[in-house]
Amino acid sequence: MEALFHGVILAFGLILPLGVQNVFIFNQGATQKKFTNSLPAVITAGVCDTILIYLAVAGVSMVVLSFEWLKVLLFLVGFFFLAYMGWIMWKNTPEKNANQVQNRFSARRQVTFAASVSLFNPHAIMDTIGVIGTSSLVYTGYDKWVFTVACMMISWIWFFSLAISGRKIGQFDKNGKLLKHMNQVSALIIWVMTIYMGYQLYSLVN
Repeated sequence: MEALFHGVILAFGLILPLGVQNVFIFNQGATQKKFTNSLPAVITAGVCDTILIYLAVAGVSMVVLSFEWLKVLLFLVGFFFLAYMGWIMWKNTPEKNANQVQNRFSARRQVTFAASVSLFNPHAIMDTIGVIGTSSLVYTGYDKWVFTVACMMISWIWFFSLAISGRKIGQFDKNGKLLKHMNQVSALIIWVMTIYMGYQLYSLVN
């Protein structure tokens, strides 16, 4: 029981802060015509988090990221991708009219972006490895599996909740102005994180 509560509380603590992944999932829930249309982003984010948590608990990811050059590469790819994604979010300003469908992310694009913000985000990976991976070391056998599954379960619940919340906001916003501002705020948040990542990348190579 202790492992279950530990996993739930720890996962909530890591996933609650506003990040690129959360912003993207919420945005898809708000801008898609139906909730089911945002499922590609939700499911992709959930699968990616599940994989990262498993690798962290298994200790594989910690071994991989012990290579300094790999951390630099991860930050470099993450920096350019987040800068690009911020531009896409700023440009993607949906209006409530017949042409709105042209501004929505397709299923393939949702999968690509959700996977990228999950796997190319060094901070999310470091948190998963450093916090979840390290915390799992106190458990063995059955308790370790309970802890791991609890962390995975919270990720899935959270992503579905974000998309549903976004959907409710999208339904409330009749003229599309709120969605437009939300996209622009999302872009600014992503760019701030990009700048911070660039600073950390500079620190790594100097």
